[in-house]
Amino acid sequence: ADGLTATASMMMESVRRQQPAAVAVAPSAGAGEEPGAGEGERSRAVLREAVEAVVKSFAKHTQGYGRVNVVEALQEFWQMKQSRGAELRNGALVVYEMVPSNCPPYVCYVTLPGGSCFGSFQPCPTKAEARRSAAKIALMNSVFNEHPSRRITQHFITHSLAHAHASNGGGEGVEAFHFMLEAYRGKSMLEFQELMTVFQLLHWNGSLKAMRERQCSRQEVLAHYSHRALDDDMRVRMAADWAGREAGSPGCLGLELGAAEGALEEARLGGRELRFHKERKDILALASALALGRPGAGGGC
Repeated sequence: ADGLTATASMMMESVRRQQPAAVAVAPSAGAGEEPGAGEGERSRAVLREAVEAVVKSFAKHTQGYGRVNVVEALQEFWQMKQSRGAELRNGALVVYEMVPSNCPPYVCYVTLPGGSCFGSFQPCPTKAEARRSAAKIALMNSVFNEHPSRRITQHFITHSLAHAHASNGGGEGVEAFHFMLEAYRGKSMLEFQELMTVFQLLHWNGSLKAMRERQCSRQEVLAHYSHRALDDDMRVRMAADWAGREAGSPGCLGLELGAAEGALEEARLGGRELRFHKERKDILALASALALGRPGAGGGC
């Protein structure tokens, strides 16, 4: 793999290893794997207990004992961060998105001001419960993110580079990874994860490979995308790429969309951060709409 592709892989692994302990125990079997029903249910039970424990602890230290409105608590948490000087590009608003459905179980996604995304991780009989479930897992991760161990420190950089060298054998990919870590020194893992999502999508879409073929230097690519947030223009460009591939190789878009939906569902039920999986699915859904109106587009999978 080229250096930028290797960098994207290292970034993904680095954030994965920093998942909160409560989330790390969540079920992670891929499609086609069939862990025992008991094992999966135990993992989900541990996740539910961990989330409830964090929510109750947050309530105890901020509002006293008693039932906490997690939707309000999550919003207040981010407003508090903003009031204390946190740099939030789009303000402190927490955004919820319900998956259209006429019957349960209902699914809700929540996007935090920093860009991270989480979803309801339990079967929810009502839309209100789905919203609360999404808010719970988002609040847990928001609270965990404030812990000093979630900061990118010199110790974390040294440890991550050692792991990258052991896994990838050095090279320009490790150098680029080092550059990224240094640029985000002192920031949180959720902030670093937003940057990682951009490079994950560029890697998945084939954009990094295309830039390499156009002789774009590693420094140029890193400098450009390190300071660029995901926006509609980037999404539309990627969707157009996939619409073109579908025209050249009919059926590939449907297969990719099915895989993306499966990965999103698995990650959501496991209580994991969903930004990459959801962006990927949304881009492919947009590509499907574009493909219907672009029968003559070229390309290939």
